[in-house]
Amino acid sequence: MADSSPAGSLYLLDAHGLIFQMFHGIGPMTAPDGRPTNAVFGVTRALMSLYDKGADYLIATLDMPGPTFRDAIDANYKAHRDPPPDDLRLQEPMIQQVMEGMRIPFLTAPGYEADDIMATVAKQGEERGLEVFVCSSDKDLRQTLTDRVKILNLRKGEMIDGAKLYEDWGVRPDQVIDYQSLVGDSVDNVPGVMGVGPKTAAKWLQLFGTLDNIIANADNVPGGPKTKQALKDAVENGNLAKSKRLVTLDTNIPLNVDWAGWKRRDWDGPKLLELFHEFGFRGFAERVRRTLASSGAKKNAEVLEAAGLVQAAPPPSPDAEIAPPRKVRPSEASLFDAIYETSPEEAEFAFGANVRDADWKSDYRLVDTPPAFESFLNELKKQTRFVFKLQTTSLDPILAETVGYAFSWKPEEAFYVPVRGPQDDPTLDPDAVLAALKPVFENPAIGKVNQNIKYDHLVLRAQGVALANASGDPMIAHYLLHSGERSHELHELARTELKHENIPIAELVGKGKKQVGLEQIRTEKVKDYACEAADVSMRLTRKLEAELDASALRNLYDTVELPLIEVLAELEFNGVRLDKPFLAKLSEEMAGQLAEIEKDVHKLAGKEFNLGSPKQLREVLYADMNLPVRKRTDTTGEASTDQETLERLAALGFELPKRLMEHRQIAKLKGTYVDALPALVNPKTGRLHTSFNQTVASTGRLSSSDPNLQNVPARTEMGRQIRQAFLPPDGWLLLTADYSQVELRLLAHFCQDVALRKAFEDDRDVHAMVAAEIFQVLEADVTSSQRGVAKTVNFGVIYGMSGIGLALRLGIDKKDANRFIDEYFQRYPKVLEYQQNLLAKCRETGKVETILGRRRSFDTNAIRSWTTYQRRNVAEREAINMEIQGSAADLMKLAMMGVHRRFKERGFRAKMLLTVHDELVFEVPPEELKPVADVVRNEMSTALKLDVPLKVDVSAGKNWLEVEDVVG
Repeated sequence: MADSSPAGSLYLLDAHGLIFQMFHGIGPMTAPDGRPTNAVFGVTRALMSLYDKGADYLIATLDMPGPTFRDAIDANYKAHRDPPPDDLRLQEPMIQQVMEGMRIPFLTAPGYEADDIMATVAKQGEERGLEVFVCSSDKDLRQTLTDRVKILNLRKGEMIDGAKLYEDWGVRPDQVIDYQSLVGDSVDNVPGVMGVGPKTAAKWLQLFGTLDNIIANADNVPGGPKTKQALKDAVENGNLAKSKRLVTLDTNIPLNVDWAGWKRRDWDGPKLLELFHEFGFRGFAERVRRTLASSGAKKNAEVLEAAGLVQAAPPPSPDAEIAPPRKVRPSEASLFDAIYETSPEEAEFAFGANVRDADWKSDYRLVDTPPAFESFLNELKKQTRFVFKLQTTSLDPILAETVGYAFSWKPEEAFYVPVRGPQDDPTLDPDAVLAALKPVFENPAIGKVNQNIKYDHLVLRAQGVALANASGDPMIAHYLLHSGERSHELHELARTELKHENIPIAELVGKGKKQVGLEQIRTEKVKDYACEAADVSMRLTRKLEAELDASALRNLYDTVELPLIEVLAELEFNGVRLDKPFLAKLSEEMAGQLAEIEKDVHKLAGKEFNLGSPKQLREVLYADMNLPVRKRTDTTGEASTDQETLERLAALGFELPKRLMEHRQIAKLKGTYVDALPALVNPKTGRLHTSFNQTVASTGRLSSSDPNLQNVPARTEMGRQIRQAFLPPDGWLLLTADYSQVELRLLAHFCQDVALRKAFEDDRDVHAMVAAEIFQVLEADVTSSQRGVAKTVNFGVIYGMSGIGLALRLGIDKKDANRFIDEYFQRYPKVLEYQQNLLAKCRETGKVETILGRRRSFDTNAIRSWTTYQRRNVAEREAINMEIQGSAADLMKLAMMGVHRRFKERGFRAKMLLTVHDELVFEVPPEELKPVADVVRNEMSTALKLDVPLKVDVSAGKNWLEVEDVVG
């Protein structure tokens, strides 16, 4: 098909290669329904970056099932490659949907590989005058390099041209085929020449120019007799000729060429938004909305106006502030086609507030005079439940000052009471307003609602107000309904649940260095922003609470999650004391240790190098020290230097990898905790205050952030030293209460395995008991290392750890690891039966529930009808984890509420400070130690009634590390 359009840029995408790269290069991610999404995320991000680069042509190439012409050359070609992991295969149709939404053409050719397609299209593109970018990490494609054809590694963002090729390999593009023929490829079973590596091949080609000249000078090539003979043998037995045929890409394969049809088209916006919501990609969805709004706003508004969905906007008043139009690069996707090719309803869903909020009715009022406030206050006191939203000067609730209060108790109606603002705007006295509102906030007969109400709870607490009856939070309601989704924030909920686009905060305060405080913004503008937030919270609360009623989750919401807000606010407000001088001293010691280890590593390596440089470390390990290559990177095929590789090399007895692992561990502890924590101490309280998050973990577990105190290490001696820095007030004690093996007890409760249940009933050491079974020794003779193996197996079974994972964790052979797992299930068959039954039920119902009815939905297609323990995918492992970990979360939340309630009843001076997984931390005056320990132990051990007893270990001491048992 002829096309006279001018030349531009062509991006050729190695689809399967990119999928594989992203799958192994990006950490685990899951969609709300449990499907793995890390590869989908990475590919989508890469595709969007290509659109940003202004690709005129963007074409994906794929391998087809079945043999290629290379299989006829050598039946062993790629024969031993493992099949792709199940979690990767689950993502391939999802990625195809994204590509279809981006309207990217797919090219395939029976009997050929994707590399051949790219080589053919690259050649034709170059002939048309296009700038060609081959997006692949496959080394074979370097033979396509010319002045107009370059290689682009999307994950690394690295561009390879002829100069870069020579820098990396020491050869020209026209020598790549000969170079690869000599070196071969063990991954693809390309034989090459025995003993000839990259450096030798490059040196030969630099001297003789071509493979034919090298063969003709076989007796003269640099190298020993063995290398020269290996070259002659490879020529004589045909391996060299075969290698050349295998690595040579076919640039003339038959294709249906359609340059006009291949030209980049606009995205299908509504389809992409639907997919990104389904996958939990909030940022990508926002990108699509911005592209729609910026590139097609006027045209799309006309379409919707013609459809009767919106009314034309009135002309702006002469003194109205008009934002400058956003400059759109010509290469940016316009998406006009996406709107014209979909229904007006779909376009409305896809578009922003500019064109679809004409039906958003609102009556937002400013209360900025004493008479108006008195009238407003009288109405507020009559309400039985209302939404309130504080506008503040800081995200830190303890340091924040209130700028204003927004209230709503009817949908479409809200009030804003400003107490700080620009000098020319009327505001009310902050202290007088707070004093007037305090009795209302503290009245337990009036319910208070807000999105993330815990923040407002803390702000008020810091100002001397004890908020009572937090009776609603749409963030928590949405989380209970959709626990697998990543975002439950207000703007996203307004968009997805109400089809409304909230005013972004940046529209008021700006961004970056130009950002100003809310107190500097005209109160009329803050009124619109704050009242909208309160109004949206009101509408969301009504909608989502009705859904909770319909889904039988309302009881969990009312009796667990909402009452827990007060408890978490108490913990966050209390904070914990930190021994800053101790950490400063520890930092110095760690710096000295790091310097000593660095010297040792340099001595072992025989030279100095940057320990943080993978390239330099790779050279030391494999080129200089000639250590065995245990693993290669999935992106470049080079020898790996990651943590897993170092662990394997250390297990083989090599000292340098072992010392390097020590260096990495100390450096991480120093940077993450020892140096970072003192800087986070609150200047107002002198204590460290973390935030506990109810809506992050899909299992219901609480998470901690700013800083994350739930990951303060406890396994290593150096990690435990950090706990020594957490102190009680002078003269007090720190008390810790920790559930003993709670997840294993829950497993015994759910699976009803007789042996496991009896072990807990008899208060036996379950890890020692399992070790005795695995190693076939008496329980009294179990060693600490054997118990450690059993402990890892016990918890690994719950988390779905594979034999490979167990082998790496324990530093043992994979066969032994699989044997341990097999023997575990033989000894406790009810555990495997329980897991299989849970998966079968999940496949039938599409969800897994905890002991209190907390639930998470799963894509039933991701939960297979039959699978072995060793072959479970991410969704199946997460489904099993959900019931155990989610029930442990239920238990801990009930325990925390029980302890909090009893402390108030008894009038203890003791305070609860932290919740860390299955542990609670308190500060206690010495005279309260015994009664507090008794209350904590009783409330935790009776929070849930299980078929096995709950055991709580209670200890106390002068810091978090140095504690001793408190006898019950």
